[in-house]
Amino acid sequence: MAELFRRVAVVQLAPRLGDVEYNLQQLEAGVRRARQEGAHLVVFPELALTGYFLKDMVSTVAIRHDSAEMERLAAMSRGIEVVVGAVEESEDFRFFNSALYFRDGVLVHVHRKVYLPTYGLFDEARYLARGDRIRCFASALGRAAVLICEDLWHPSTAYVAALDGALAIICPSSSPLRGISEGRDHDDNAAYWELLNAVYAQTFGVFVVYANRVGFEDGVGFWGGSEVVSPTGQRLAKAKYYEEDFIVAELSLKEPRRQRVAAPLLRDENVDLTIRELCRIRRTGGVLGYKGEFADEEASEETPNGGKRERS
Repeated sequence: MAELFRRVAVVQLAPRLGDVEYNLQQLEAGVRRARQEGAHLVVFPELALTGYFLKDMVSTVAIRHDSAEMERLAAMSRGIEVVVGAVEESEDFRFFNSALYFRDGVLVHVHRKVYLPTYGLFDEARYLARGDRIRCFASALGRAAVLICEDLWHPSTAYVAALDGALAIICPSSSPLRGISEGRDHDDNAAYWELLNAVYAQTFGVFVVYANRVGFEDGVGFWGGSEVVSPTGQRLAKAKYYEEDFIVAELSLKEPRRQRVAAPLLRDENVDLTIRELCRIRRTGGVLGYKGEFADEEASEETPNGGKRERS
């Protein structure tokens, strides 16, 4: 009988901005501890290898698939699966905010952040290229998807992952402090993330592994509070706010099935309806005036004589 339990570790750390060698040493220490704790999977925050507010440093800290840093990261994963956030340089010299998934010394999956925030204190799209796909893959937790921070604020990403068969969503994050509203005992951003993680977990019947960072960069603080949430929305492990921490959670791989039997929302999902309505909105622009890259193609259709006519 297949083993039904998995141990997941999250290393909540404060990367040193632009200091790849120092951060590599912190990652190696985190993997050693996770291995000692019997973890099958260890997850680090977004851009754990480099720090977050890199700006013009992006090109100098980026790593390619044939780099020495990539070899060191891969070597950490012997006997344990590892998720590390890094700036990835592509063959055509573009730079991505990526989450790298290693197993047994091999890079087995890369997720490139698809939603680069450009509001408030964020300016990622100025320095980084945008990812263009969401894919599930085999992981220690079964079929899983990796989504990076802002990605998960867009419900469509979790929806796509769930429909692609995800049993777990792994989210490396660099979420900053926003302030504390009256009546709350911790940061507003933390409260929103905690609500989001529980809702996604319960709605889609998936584990959510959320790994946030701490520390300060450029006067901006990060609140920590990493957590592992079960498919019933229950918190299995929770890291401290505002300081480095290390957590381990034991997951039963039976839990997604149990939740989906109790609440068969994915079973009843009408994908054709969703696609049809999204195509209509893309074609017409909808009330938000949306115009996607294929909107013009959607707005017209080919006639029998090879011409084009507007769709009604």
